[in-house]
Amino acid sequence: MEHALTWFPLLGTFIWLAWAGWNEYQKVQAYEVWATGADRCKYDIRAVLVQRGATLMWGKPTRQGPIDLDRVSLEDVTNVALHVNGGPVAAGSYVKRGQRIELVLTTAENGVHRIPFIEFPMAQQWKKALQESLQALKSASS
Repeated sequence: MEHALTWFPLLGTFIWLAWAGWNEYQKVQAYEVWATGADRCKYDIRAVLVQRGATLMWGKPTRQGPIDLDRVSLEDVTNVALHVNGGPVAAGSYVKRGQRIELVLTTAENGVHRIPFIEFPMAQQWKKALQESLQALKSASS
């Protein structure tokens, strides 16, 4: 009886881990359907993000698909910046794990849009790609 009682919490832990894995798998499957046909996309536990042409859409991942969706056109974006813990990142600075990383898009009409990221290198890649897209849009309209 004592052995069963000591193994019971371990069994509960394995059941919880299996459920958590299944839950995350369902989120990824819903994201893949939502991101189909995107030019560029990202998934992490904080946010999902897709770029289709000059439109960016992002939201929170769930098993039923992304919720709290927000959208912005790159034609309206005036600035793209990276912020860590609410402030701008200095060039060459070291970003530790667990800090709040955001891609900040500034627009003339709607103000500021913040897109959360888990990994700093991925946020840097998105910033670079969006800046290149903005330059391409500006040169095409000139």
